Amino acid sequence: MNPKQLRFRQVHLDFHTSPDIPGIGSAFNQKEWQETLKRGAVDSITVFSKCHHGWSYHPTQTGKMHPHLSFDLLRAQIDACREIDVKTPIYLSAGVDNLASYEHPEWREVGPEGTYTGWARSPLQAGFHKLCFFSPYLDYLCRQIEEAARLFPEADGIFLDIVSQGPSCTRWALAFMVENGLDPENPADRDKAAKLGLKRYYEATTAACQVARPEMPVFHNSGHIERGSREILKYFSHLELESLPTGGWGYDHFPASAKYCAKLGLDFLGMTGKFHTTWGEFGGYKHPNALRYECAAMLAFGAKCSIGDQLHPDGRLDLSTYELMGAAYHEVEAKEPWCRDAVSQADVAVLSSAAEQFGKPGHKRDYPADTGACRILLEGHFPFDLIDRAMDFHPYKAIILPDEILLDYDLNEKLQRYVAAGGSLLMTGSSGLASDRSRFAFDLGVEFEGPSPFQPDYVLPIRELRPSFVDSPMVVYLHSQRIRTTHGGGLGQVFEPYFNRSWRHFCSHQHAPPKPEPSGYDMGVERGRLMYLAHPWFSLYRGLGAVAYKEIVLNALRRLLKGATTIGSTNLPSTARISLMRQESERRSILHLLFANTVNRGGDLELAGGTVSSRIKSVEVIEDLVPLRDVKISLRMDRPAGKITLEPGGRPCRVEREADGRLNLHLDQLLCHEMVVVHDA
Repeated sequence: MNPKQLRFRQVHLDFHTSPDIPGIGSAFNQKEWQETLKRGAVDSITVFSKCHHGWSYHPTQTGKMHPHLSFDLLRAQIDACREIDVKTPIYLSAGVDNLASYEHPEWREVGPEGTYTGWARSPLQAGFHKLCFFSPYLDYLCRQIEEAARLFPEADGIFLDIVSQGPSCTRWALAFMVENGLDPENPADRDKAAKLGLKRYYEATTAACQVARPEMPVFHNSGHIERGSREILKYFSHLELESLPTGGWGYDHFPASAKYCAKLGLDFLGMTGKFHTTWGEFGGYKHPNALRYECAAMLAFGAKCSIGDQLHPDGRLDLSTYELMGAAYHEVEAKEPWCRDAVSQADVAVLSSAAEQFGKPGHKRDYPADTGACRILLEGHFPFDLIDRAMDFHPYKAIILPDEILLDYDLNEKLQRYVAAGGSLLMTGSSGLASDRSRFAFDLGVEFEGPSPFQPDYVLPIRELRPSFVDSPMVVYLHSQRIRTTHGGGLGQVFEPYFNRSWRHFCSHQHAPPKPEPSGYDMGVERGRLMYLAHPWFSLYRGLGAVAYKEIVLNALRRLLKGATTIGSTNLPSTARISLMRQESERRSILHLLFANTVNRGGDLELAGGTVSSRIKSVEVIEDLVPLRDVKISLRMDRPAGKITLEPGGRPCRVEREADGRLNLHLDQLLCHEMVVVHDA
C-alpha cells in the first residue's frame, strides 16, 4: 500500500472544550485508548491541537493551553496511536477562535451592516466567533500551525476547519480593498475582496503546515467541496467530504459529492458521524445498521471512510461509540482489497450546473438541477459521473446538460467536438441555448420562440417516453421553452392551460386544466445524437419527486443510448444503489449493490436551552436492514468476462452468459451491500 494514501477507517474526533469544564484529559489512559480504537477497527484518528474555543491541548508558546489541562494530551494521544499503527492527523480550528476574539475583538469578521458574522452575532448569543482573515488573526493562526507542525513533525496531516472569508468590513479588510482598487461600498467588490482574502489564507496556512515537512498532507474544511473551484485544489493533499445524512445532508448528498470529487485526481474520504443528529451531540447514537450502510456507500462510490465522534472533556473514548463504529469498520476492513485504487466506470456524465455558475453573481451551493439529475440517475441505476467543463468528455456515451447550462464559445466548441467524435447529448430546459438565450447552439431542427408564458402547462410524451401509468396530458409545474420541430423528431406535445391563475380568472384550488387540443409546441426533439426536452425536468424532480417526471427522463435517456447501457434490466427497487468501479491493476471490475430502507422520523419540535437550533425537524434515518431476495441484474461489460465472485469470501455468483456478451446475474439475497467482482477473461 502507498504510505501516502489515506487509510480506510478514519475517525474525526471533535474536542471543543469550554474553559469552564474541569479535569480536561484526566481520564486518559493509554492502554484503554488503544483497546477502544482496536474495538472500533480504527486505523486513523484526527486529534486536536486547537479547538473552536481557541484552547490548545499541548504546551504552546503562541496560543494558550486549556486552563484545566495539566499535561501534553496531544502528545499522549499521538504516542498511544503510533504504538498500534493508527495514523494521527492534527486538527486546528482556523475560521473560529473564541479565545482570540475575546482578547482581540477587533479581529472578528464584521459585515457591511456593522454586525458580527458567523454563528454568534450577539454578545448574548452562545456560539463560536468568526474571525477575519484580513486581520492580524491570520498571522496568529499561522504561528499556531507552524508550532504544531514543528512540535509534531510525525503527524499524518493537518486538518484546518471552518475555512471561509465573507465580505468583511473590518479596518484591515477596508484597507485591503482601497489598496487594491476596490470600492468597499460596491457589493461585487466586497465579494471580490473576500475571494482574494481567502486566497491569501490558503497560501499562508498551507505554507505554515509544511514548514517542517514539505510533504505534510493538508486539508482545508469548509463543509462542502465547491464544484468548479479548481484553483484551490493545489492547496489540498486530499479531500474529506463532509456529509452527515442525519445532520441535514440526507442520504443522496454523498453520492453526488463523491461522483464529482472522484474525478479531481485526489484521494478522498467520505465523512459521516456517529451522532443521531449532527456535530456537537454528546450521548447521541445512530443505529449500527446506518453506519454499516453509510460506510458501504463510501466504498461503493470510491471513497475511504471517516466517522465523526466527539471526545468527552475527560479524554476517555466512549465504548458504545466504538462498538457502534466497529460494526461498520470490521466490514470495511474485510472489503478494502476490492476498493483500493478503484475508479468509476460510467456510461453517463452530468455537467454540473453548480460548476458552471461558480464564481458568478448569485452562485450558491445547492443547485436543484444537479441534485435532481443525480437522484434520477441513482434511482434509475445508471452508472454516472458528475463533471465540470475542465474534465475529459470523451469517456462517456452521453453527457447530460441539466436545465440551465448555457453554452458560451469555449463550452460549445468542446461539446461540438464531443458530438462529432460520437458522443450524445441530453439537454433540458434552458440548457443548450447560447449565452444570450436567443438561439440553440446546436442545430436541433426546431423553431425557438423563447420561454412559455404559461406556468404550469401540460405534456403528453410519445409512447416510448410516456410514464408507464400515464396516457393523458400531465401537469408540469415550471416554465418550458417553446419549440416547434421543422424536421420531425418531436418527442411529444405541449398542452396549454386556459389561463394562468390570477385575480382576473382562476379555476379550482390550484391551476386551470389543459385545453383539449395541443398547443402546436413540442415538449422535446431528437435529432441524431442530440436530444432536447423543453422543461427543466431535473429541477422539477428535485422539487416535487414525481415518479412520472423521473420515468420520462429515464425513458428519454434509454432511447438516446439505444440500449448501449452497462446496466440493462434489473428488479432492484429505485431505493437501491448501483456503482461500477474498476481496479485496472487487478484486472477486475467491481459492481457494488446497496440497499437500505431510509425513513423520515421525528417531526417539528421546539427546544429551549442547549441546542444550536431551537426547532427540530424530521431526520432521515436507517434502522432496519431488510434483505432483497432473488436479485437480478443484466450487465454488459466492455471487455470479455472471466470468473465472477461475490466478495469478500470468493462466493460463487450465478450467471447466465448470453452470446452477445451480456451477463445475467442472479443473487439469492442482497443485505445492505454486496460486491460482485467480474474478473477479466
